[in-house]
Amino acid sequence: MPDKGPLLPLGLRKKIGAAMGDFRMIAPGDRILIGLSGGKDSLLLTLALAEFRRRSPVRFSLRACTVDITAGQMDTAALEAFCAGLHIPHTTYRHPITEIIEIRNERSPCSLCANIRRGILNARARDEGCNLLALGHNLDDAVETVLMNLFHTGRFRAFQPKFHQSRSGITVIRPLVLAEEQRIAREVRRLGLPVLPYVCPFSLETERSRTKKVLEQLSADNPRIKYNIVRALRTLDQRDRWSSKDEEPGNEPDDSF
Repeated sequence: MPDKGPLLPLGLRKKIGAAMGDFRMIAPGDRILIGLSGGKDSLLLTLALAEFRRRSPVRFSLRACTVDITAGQMDTAALEAFCAGLHIPHTTYRHPITEIIEIRNERSPCSLCANIRRGILNARARDEGCNLLALGHNLDDAVETVLMNLFHTGRFRAFQPKFHQSRSGITVIRPLVLAEEQRIAREVRRLGLPVLPYVCPFSLETERSRTKKVLEQLSADNPRIKYNIVRALRTLDQRDRWSSKDEEPGNEPDDSF
């Protein structure tokens, strides 16, 4: 990989830098395992962290792990070459996740798959002496999660950009959480990163894919809606809550609609 200058454009670097700085994601001496699925987000995350390691005074190490959910049908040679070019050690862990989902006739295949993969990555992080697990969730993923929680559980919440898992002892970081999916996709195409073919047979019609369509429809009339939702995650005021009979009512006028 050339060492003449940054590969990512300034705007995207600022988004990633803001996320890492605001949420204090990386400290000197950290050992980071990247969950490299072969999708656009994890590829750009890997490249961004490699650039940050190359240019930052903060010293940290990087490794990458790919979980083959088909237990052997994925060809990860391109990912191995990609990581080698960035001087990042790469391993592949093969597990029959798709087969497990089929046998169980799982109603929420994405949730089960994510939980199994997270468990595998946590275990690999511990085995390889890493204290951080870097995942490629972007701004759109966060907003979609808010809407799914709002529609189906009545809670306004999303995953945290950084959080410590007490059970595994591994801290998860999401450096792309302020970066838009469209911008990530555009850069991945421009850079010609080796995106793997999608191997999940359950991803065509999921709750997340339906929520993505809803968000696209809402954004057509209000292009700022995604950023407003993310802003609400960071600024939600207790005075905006409906008070129960045991709580003091808010003092502000009700100007919602």
